[in-house]
Amino acid sequence: MLSLLAASGATDPIYWQDLGLKPYLFEIGSFQLRYYSLAYLFGILLAYWQLTKMIKSPGSPMAQRHVDDLFFYCTLGVIFGGRLGYAAFYTGGDTGKPSLFTHFTPGEAVSWDLLRLWDGGMSFHGGVIGVLLAITWVSWRGGLNWLRICDYVSVNVPLAYMLGRFANFINGELWGRASDVPWAMVFPGGGDIARHPSQLYQAGLEGLLLGLLVIGLFWKTRARYRPGLLVGIFTIGMGIGRFVNEFFREPDAQLAQFTQETGLSMGQWLSLPMIAVGVAVLAYALVRQPIGTGRSSSPNPA
Repeated sequence: MLSLLAASGATDPIYWQDLGLKPYLFEIGSFQLRYYSLAYLFGILLAYWQLTKMIKSPGSPMAQRHVDDLFFYCTLGVIFGGRLGYAAFYTGGDTGKPSLFTHFTPGEAVSWDLLRLWDGGMSFHGGVIGVLLAITWVSWRGGLNWLRICDYVSVNVPLAYMLGRFANFINGELWGRASDVPWAMVFPGGGDIARHPSQLYQAGLEGLLLGLLVIGLFWKTRARYRPGLLVGIFTIGMGIGRFVNEFFREPDAQLAQFTQETGLSMGQWLSLPMIAVGVAVLAYALVRQPIGTGRSSSPNPA
């Protein structure tokens, strides 16, 4: 997509509205089927299909019933974790934005801002915490190996994440910092300033490339037999990708001063412990002996 944008050869910046994009597929009355909702839906379905295929390969640590439970609870983890994480990390305190935990919008049918998901505001790092809690619950209840379940789930996250970032681009939101690169773009609400289409950078680096890496490792190597290897690589890759891309992404308006004062954005500060945890898990995986290769190694065979 960036190649197509750059190929225009125009000296003037590209205007997002000239691309003919709109945030919804269709609308009926006041109802809109938004691409952001479709990204969540197709991301979940893609991950479900892939994980169902993965557990049919030798060495699976779970059965189909566990996959079904995982996707129910992980979906809740993404939604509630992402929303609560955004409220905790990006609102209230010194952010200059009222805390979603305490702010209400008078005169609305749903007045508590924390529940108004359609107004935007989801934290990736909060979603990660929510998914980890979901995996912990399903693993404990089913007597499964928690680390191996994390391995299998992590392989499915990047491509679903990619769809979400494409939806951000289609929505014309979460744009990047000012830039004069040939594919720089003027986004609605961002002033008459050409900016990096950082949503596409994130879709490509943290989504497509990382997804191809962990999927390739699962299917083409014996990485699945080293508990923690895949989730360690995923965590490091996602943390580094987010840290690098934050240099091109415009910080949230309420955290612009925080970024100036600390030198790093909130997303970068949250990515540092993520990278550290990933390195620790990867080291743990590499120093331990691989497990057996048969289905008999699974405590809950299908």
